[in-house]
Amino acid sequence: MTQWERLQQLDTVYSQRAFDLYNGDEFPMEVRHFLASWIEAQDWERASRDSSQAAFLFQVLLENLDNQFSRFAQEKDSFLLQRNFRRYKQNFQKYQEEPYTLAAIINWFLVKEKEILNDAELAQQVQTLQVQPVTMELESQRQMEKRLKELKIKVEVMEHSIRSLEEQQDEFDFKFQTHKMDSCTKEEKNKQVEGLQKMLNALDKCRKNFLSDITATLDAADGLSSVLIDEELVDWKRRQQKSCIGAPDDTSLEQLEKWFTQIIECMFQLQKFLQKLDELLGKMTYANDPIPVLKPSLKSKVDTLLTNLIKSSFVVETQPSMPQGRGPLVLRTSVQFSVKVRFLYKVPELNHVMKVSVSIDNTVSQMKGFRRFNVLGTSSKALNMAESTNGGMVADFRHLTLKDQKVGGGGKGINDLSLSVTEELHNINFQTQFDYQGLSVSLETSSLPVVVISNSSQQQSAWASVLWFNMLCSDPKNIKFFEGSPPASWAQFGEMLSWQFLSSGKRGLYSDQLETLAIKLFGKQQSYDHCTIPWAKFSKENLPDTNFTLWVWLDGILNLVKGYLSDLWSDGSIMGFVSKGKERVLLKKKQNGTFLLRFSESIKDGGITFSWVQYSNDGNPSVQTVKPFISTDLKQIALPEIISNFRIMVAENVPVNPLCYLYPNTPKDQAFGKYYSEKTGEENPYLRYLKTKLVFVSKDRNGCTSVGEGPVSDLSPQDRDPPSFSEAGDDDSFLQWPEKSPMLSSSTIDSFLLNSMLDIDGDSTSQDSFPQFASPISSSCFQQNILESGMDILKEAVSPDTDVHHTLQEFLNNQNFLNSLEHSTPEDIIHVFQDLGCPNMPLTP
Repeated sequence: MTQWERLQQLDTVYSQRAFDLYNGDEFPMEVRHFLASWIEAQDWERASRDSSQAAFLFQVLLENLDNQFSRFAQEKDSFLLQRNFRRYKQNFQKYQEEPYTLAAIINWFLVKEKEILNDAELAQQVQTLQVQPVTMELESQRQMEKRLKELKIKVEVMEHSIRSLEEQQDEFDFKFQTHKMDSCTKEEKNKQVEGLQKMLNALDKCRKNFLSDITATLDAADGLSSVLIDEELVDWKRRQQKSCIGAPDDTSLEQLEKWFTQIIECMFQLQKFLQKLDELLGKMTYANDPIPVLKPSLKSKVDTLLTNLIKSSFVVETQPSMPQGRGPLVLRTSVQFSVKVRFLYKVPELNHVMKVSVSIDNTVSQMKGFRRFNVLGTSSKALNMAESTNGGMVADFRHLTLKDQKVGGGGKGINDLSLSVTEELHNINFQTQFDYQGLSVSLETSSLPVVVISNSSQQQSAWASVLWFNMLCSDPKNIKFFEGSPPASWAQFGEMLSWQFLSSGKRGLYSDQLETLAIKLFGKQQSYDHCTIPWAKFSKENLPDTNFTLWVWLDGILNLVKGYLSDLWSDGSIMGFVSKGKERVLLKKKQNGTFLLRFSESIKDGGITFSWVQYSNDGNPSVQTVKPFISTDLKQIALPEIISNFRIMVAENVPVNPLCYLYPNTPKDQAFGKYYSEKTGEENPYLRYLKTKLVFVSKDRNGCTSVGEGPVSDLSPQDRDPPSFSEAGDDDSFLQWPEKSPMLSSSTIDSFLLNSMLDIDGDSTSQDSFPQFASPISSSCFQQNILESGMDILKEAVSPDTDVHHTLQEFLNNQNFLNSLEHSTPEDIIHVFQDLGCPNMPLTP
């Protein structure tokens, strides 16, 4: 299917964008349609840079136009198309000297088409999240389109009626004047008067019918205006509000702009009809004329509807935000921010005419103690069509800043409501004046409440306020919201939290993750519908046994996901929120080496750990967990690399990777292979001179020590974990890697050198052997890893400048190394020697 065919199958909103794209004469839509396959098969981007290629394509284009012209000449109903294609070819002739210009134009149109398709595809993905609401929304749009079409047809019919009424009145006036000047007999006069009376009765009926039509059309317009202002616009504002805190809602204004423009145009047309009635009334009136009686009320209604529509059409399209901010609606003093307003009545005559001014806090001046600010920068700008991608009327303020107002009673102080700085809400206000076709209206709109901070350390708390307000309140003027903030229901809170993960890692929270959080917050419940979370519990009160709040903990995880784990979170590799108890239950049912990834519950700034199951000699499963990795670790080595190269020390100090299957049963390399980066030498910032591999090695006196994540910090006492291994004798244990630097190089070192590095790194080591794995796993990935580790040491020990025979002989004489290869066959070892370029190397123990 061609790109052009895909465009024609899009929904109304996006297909309309495609039609608008081809509104001009630069590249006719008919040429694009009939030559679609050939156009898309050419490299226009290259032709725009290559004159010879552009000249060739230009000639082929003209030939295709001639061929299409010939086809139309043979078809009876294609006369207009035949004529148009002749004109298109003549127009294209102007690019004869600069064919690369035409190539650039065609390439630009194709790029814009792809943008429309991408937007439509993204919207389709959003629709899959909430199918039923979107279906209802599309149905409401269809109804709106239908009603608007009916309104436009009524106005078109009335335009014909007013012309007929004017002609009828002119005919009556002509005959009436003729009658007055005619000197005919009395009988003839009577006949003329009788005829004039019939014409006057008919004229009176037409006037009454026309006024009745205006009344009915106004009623229809009034109903449409109510739906547009009170439903569609309100829904859009709520969608915009939710999108500010991560919801995947469509906030485009093209559809609303189209509707507002159409209905306002209809209202201005009705206004012209009423003016025409005034003109007809000035030419002729009579007893019981309906125009003087009914027109004033109709004009008042038209003006009222127009005023309401025009006032409602002035909106904030893009809410205030800083370029490097955490999210929209958090502003910092003396730091630039941007904001965009839009006028939804698209009228070219007002381009660059309406000046928009910016201010802040028109209502806060009466609130004692609230900080006050001045807006600096370009605080006045004209609505124009140049700054909009689709020609809408916008004013884009890109370089505004706020500064504390410290004059008189303003500036910093303790407000009457005892609110913190990040609970203090402010509005950015916009004003302009609309003067058009005799109607003058003052317009004003406001941003959603913003939180103004003075340093970056307040961003986390400020974003919490933005989340809470926009989750619970739809009144942008309610700047005292935090004076008595209502609690959030679990449904509201869970949805908002899911949006945060969706915007940070391209995937929201699924039901099991939400249930885990609900259990930790409220304990096990049959239903969480009645559960609520107060503002204080979200952002002010510390979690049990910790020194941080619920929001600080969640925000730390969100930052970790956004900075280092976005792809893994997006593809579902991270289970994330799962209690330690449930983790053990899940893993102990799985095969040896099965592991899962979850977030730490005790690390303030976000941590992630992995746990795996292994079986002892008697077949009993035990679950082991590594100390959580934080941003400092993930900044140095990506988590897939850590998982790939992670080692524990087993028999004779041989490092082994115990991680085999991502829960439930996906092979490790299948799950994470696409994220591995096997770089060597100068390509890898961690590798210098030697061929090395950075790995995390877990080692302690007894192999598996009882080291937890720190203080117990479950979010609810109902879900406390049992005592750790050393206290309760549980088989589960936690592995700890060296504290100072978890990254070790396992390249040209044997087990003795590895232990030396661990000692140097500050970890207390012991010569006691680590417990060996049970014999039932001889065929599992653990034995394979032992063999692979030995082979890796053999292979990576040799560099181009190494005496191969001498080095290999040293390894063969090392008893620890030979023990690590006790399961290898001679053929395996000989194969390694051959790979190293030593086919005749003798095997001397």
